[in-house]
Amino acid sequence: MGTPLDAPHVRRSFRSILKKAHLDEKAWTPQEMRHSFVSLLSDSGVPLENISHLVGHGNTTVTVTVYRKQLRPVLLEGAEAMDKIFKDA
Repeated sequence: MGTPLDAPHVRRSFRSILKKAHLDEKAWTPQEMRHSFVSLLSDSGVPLENISHLVGHGNTTVTVTVYRKQLRPVLLEGAEAMDKIFKDA
């Protein structure tokens, strides 16, 4: 209808989709799906800035703070690159 959805309506619709997919309605929440989204993008090598934009954050600070565990591969990649750069220093 073009109007914003309220949280209860979103959760109700989400549970309906889970039920149709034969998934446990109590095991999944929209927030868990969001974390999975970030994890999959991070594991696929999508840059942190792009992930931040896709989840609607204004900058990467919020993304890193909220999704620290999901972004671990991206953070490790940066640390490994720095180790290579400063290997002989």
